[in-house]
Amino acid sequence: MSILVVGSVAFDSIETPHGAVDHCLGGAATHFSLAASYFTPVRVIAVVGEDFTEVHEGVLTKRGVDTQGIERAKGLSFHWTGSYSGNMDEAKTLGTDLNVFQTFEPKIPAAYADSKYLFLANIDPALQARVRSQMPQVRMVCGDTMNYWIADHGENLAKVLRDLDVLLINDGEVRMLAGERNLVLAAEKVLSMGPKTLVVKHGEYGATAFFSDRSFGGQTKISRPFRAPALPLAEVVDPTGAGDSFAGGFYGYLASQPELTPAVFRTAMFYGGVMGSFAVERFGTDRLQAVTREEIEERFNLFKEISHLEGA
Repeated sequence: MSILVVGSVAFDSIETPHGAVDHCLGGAATHFSLAASYFTPVRVIAVVGEDFTEVHEGVLTKRGVDTQGIERAKGLSFHWTGSYSGNMDEAKTLGTDLNVFQTFEPKIPAAYADSKYLFLANIDPALQARVRSQMPQVRMVCGDTMNYWIADHGENLAKVLRDLDVLLINDGEVRMLAGERNLVLAAEKVLSMGPKTLVVKHGEYGATAFFSDRSFGGQTKISRPFRAPALPLAEVVDPTGAGDSFAGGFYGYLASQPELTPAVFRTAMFYGGVMGSFAVERFGTDRLQAVTREEIEERFNLFKEISHLEGA
């Protein structure tokens, strides 16, 4: 089933202890689309400027991503500049040039109207809500957000949360959204805001899913959270886009399955970890462009091996 993703297609200038790159292809929708494309067809709605060339678009189309929803506008594309130091657990933003993204108004092509899965990447919740209202027939909606929208756009974000099947954010954002330091209590409070299921990203420590009575249509109730590990890596070159790549692998796998079950959901979290682990091995999207399905399955099996208790 096709996923429709709405978010940013951008350029990143990044410095890490492993080097630096200038204006490499990035953006939440880009990383998500590339990761998800290994599991299911993907359609993108975004806006880019005149600096976005056929070569950049080719990175997406070579993976079969449908780019007819990418609007071309006069001016420059969204550009983020950041650096990482130490253990690279957090980026320091050095510059954010919204450029054409500042006036982004998502437009849904008629050809996208039959999309069954919708992913609302990290953009203004007012835009997320607008897109969601135009896609009433989708089977499932997953959304992302960040601390800026939580702090300053809470009213609009609350409208989005009420209509989400899955909210996928990091542990700091969960605590901020709930106003609660304990993660379990924070997750319970966030679920009460509307999302049927909450997936909490922990970076290099994996991800945790928290379920509600509505997670699986009320037919299967899970009272305990599920934790998927992250793969220990010898070298992390660039963490930018790792969370979006996790989301792409996770949601891409869900969309490829005929029905949503607890087993499918748990498997999807492992595939999310797989795609996130590939994303950090090179700058920008380089590794996601080159990975093979065989490598994905090999790493998926490795994830299962490191999290399996022999004899249990």
